[in-house]
Amino acid sequence: MKIAIQMDPIGPIDINADSTFRIAEEAQARGHELFYYTPEHLAYQEGRVTARGWPLEVQRVEGDHFRLGAQAEVDLSDYDVVWLRQDPPFDMFYITTTHLLQRLTPKTLVVNDPFWVRNYPEKLLVLDFPDLTPPTTIARDLDTIRAFKDKHGDIILKPLYGNGGAGVFRLTQSDRNLSSLHELFTGFSREPLIVQKFLPDVSNGDKRVILVDGEAVGAINRVPAEGETRSNMHVGGRPEKIALSARDREICARIGPLLREKGQVFVGIDVIGDYLTEINVTSPTGIQELERFDGINVAAKIWEAIEAKRA
Repeated sequence: MKIAIQMDPIGPIDINADSTFRIAEEAQARGHELFYYTPEHLAYQEGRVTARGWPLEVQRVEGDHFRLGAQAEVDLSDYDVVWLRQDPPFDMFYITTTHLLQRLTPKTLVVNDPFWVRNYPEKLLVLDFPDLTPPTTIARDLDTIRAFKDKHGDIILKPLYGNGGAGVFRLTQSDRNLSSLHELFTGFSREPLIVQKFLPDVSNGDKRVILVDGEAVGAINRVPAEGETRSNMHVGGRPEKIALSARDREICARIGPLLREKGQVFVGIDVIGDYLTEINVTSPTGIQELERFDGINVAAKIWEAIEAKRA
């Protein structure tokens, strides 16, 4: 198949952790042809959705992990699969790419389906499952957020469309910084904030469960660094081997059919203790860590699902 990958610049990536690299590596091993471009080079031109980028070959050599062919402008409708793999923030630039890529379907398979990526960003899809999630409020109004804190005491405050642990704050019952943080966030953004009750189980780790076409394939545990609330690997969280629990399987059984129905082929959910906190559909990570811990080929499972859909 002809595969186009829309992603952030490939040069600086960590080839031992980056899930997009692993997806490209497996595609190449299966004989698929790769084309790479960054979202800045996606365009709509008089009825065509185009991208300016490069034919791509990858290799697992640190510092020499990719080769590019001659730059070219291509019509993405000529491709079998287009991957939507740039990282958030989930801003209007990101949203615009989903509108353009949506115009390729159904002739071209876009993974994950851009219509539902746009409508199901990570911190919003969980609202469909309130019985699986910790107490949650989404608001910009300070009085509403303060009332939530007064009720639950110990809370997590974070940007609604952030990622990688950036801008995540824990405010304990005695903390007096809520107003200042609200001023900080609302001073540079018009977006609401999301507030959740703090879950002490996070000290034991924040579990990332990988689902492929709605089916759980495994999990890794991300343990916060000492003195840190956030467990994201971007900010020093340590990945550990862990098995899926009965509760994890219950959560996946509830959300899996919806993800499959909406074309969300590669999804990473976050589970703290018994609670679902996020459903990551924009650019989930965790493939390589899970493959090393469990000895399974997650990337192959993803491509098997895609190849079946194209067939």
